Amino acid sequence: MAHLQKAIEDSVATLHGLTALEEPLNRAAKMVLDCLTSGKKLLVCGNGGSASDATHFATEFLCRFKEDRRPYPAVSLTANGEFMTAVCNDYHADEIFARQIWGLGVQGDVLIAFTTSGKSKNVLRALEEAKRKGIESICFLGRDGGFTKGAATIDLIVQGNSTARIQEGQKLLMHVLCEIVDEKLPKK
Repeated sequence: MAHLQKAIEDSVATLHGLTALEEPLNRAAKMVLDCLTSGKKLLVCGNGGSASDATHFATEFLCRFKEDRRPYPAVSLTANGEFMTAVCNDYHADEIFARQIWGLGVQGDVLIAFTTSGKSKNVLRALEEAKRKGIESICFLGRDGGFTKGAATIDLIVQGNSTARIQEGQKLLMHVLCEIVDEKLPKK
């Protein structure tokens, strides 16, 4: 079988498996909608390639998703290189997101975290800090959830063994979450 054909078939199989996440995805959408319509903000983080997904997710709310509407507060915690290198130097890389949540997060905000492996210590620390501050959280996980499974208020676990296929599944879940919320957000 050709490489592309195999990748497509594997991706389709992964995406079909996402139907089991309908209920937690709807709960996650309600959590995000309640946060944004109550004047609070999204704090979004991810490690490695998931950092790009985190920034992408924040952009969908701070700019727009489908149609023109007012911007909603969403902060990518992966976007400040100066801060992150200072924390790595002065503390530890595991603290790059947790310190931002400590400094920026307030009750009513929602933390959105991405980790393909579920084994990113800095993402786990972010979820722990959110819990300490009474901030609800949603975690996009892969594989079996790793040691991060259960640390968030809501887990969205994309089952699979391929990082690429898991990330494709997470991207679809992310976009569907945006669609559900965007339909109900006030436009002005």
